[in-house]
Amino acid sequence: MSDTDAPDNTPSAPSFRSGFVALVGRPNVGKSTLLNALVEHPVSIVSPRPQTTRHRILGIRTREDYQLVFMDTPGMHRHSGSRAMNRYLNRTAVSTAAEADLELFIVEALQWRDEDAQALEKVRATQVPVVAVVNKIDQARPRDMLLPYLEELSARADFAAVVPVSATKKENLEALERIVVERLPQGPMLFPADQLTDRNAQFRAAEIIRQKLTMRLREELPYGLTVQIEEYVEAGRGLRIQALIWVERDGQKAIVVGKGGLNLRDAGRAARLQLKREVGVPVDLRLWVKVKANWADNEQALRSLGYENP
Repeated sequence: MSDTDAPDNTPSAPSFRSGFVALVGRPNVGKSTLLNALVEHPVSIVSPRPQTTRHRILGIRTREDYQLVFMDTPGMHRHSGSRAMNRYLNRTAVSTAAEADLELFIVEALQWRDEDAQALEKVRATQVPVVAVVNKIDQARPRDMLLPYLEELSARADFAAVVPVSATKKENLEALERIVVERLPQGPMLFPADQLTDRNAQFRAAEIIRQKLTMRLREELPYGLTVQIEEYVEAGRGLRIQALIWVERDGQKAIVVGKGGLNLRDAGRAARLQLKREVGVPVDLRLWVKVKANWADNEQALRSLGYENP
């Protein structure tokens, strides 16, 4: 096939806009929920637990005259030097922000903490244009305090815009999207029009398993827990998935398994049902829990478990 016959996914309209948009902020402000709402697809797992997001995850939204590549990031937090995992999370967030064409600095309505201030300092240091996004406005009480809060936030930095939203209620997301599009450069499509994320099915399976463990264990969940897919294959009319759940100590293994295997069984069932809904075929999910001593304190162990240096 000649060069002239090659398919071209690039829109011809000169006004087409595209770019990378980093979602940044402290933990638990709703970055992943906002990403999923903007993309209208569950590409990043969510839970009430801080530091659920551990990787840079792309969510891609394509329309006739623009393509937005949103980049979910781990929450920027203090004490990054205490553990290799914490250093990795902060490096991932900061480096992703620095690569972006635009940053969405996300805060929680009527909340301002030391970690918000520290995250804003890191964001400003990248010298990338920043839109402040005030999330969870549906939970703001009293509601008449929201306007003074927006004014105070506007004075904290030279934001390109300040936008109040509710990711869970999908409130004011169209306005946020218009503001983002206006601030991105003209350019070609960066990914195929039908692509929603850069992550494959195995990554999604591992994240869903970790999410269900997070939801099941709540406060008991050890931070030193990660999931690695060993097998992901078609089996008859369904899928067979085998996954290892790595923890740091024998005591943590006992917590994950639970009395009589209850925790592992219930989390596994929840993961299997969600995977079945997403892939549309029966899923045979098999889980094992193993100990890798202090893996979250070891840079080499992190890399071996899929935590790539950003």
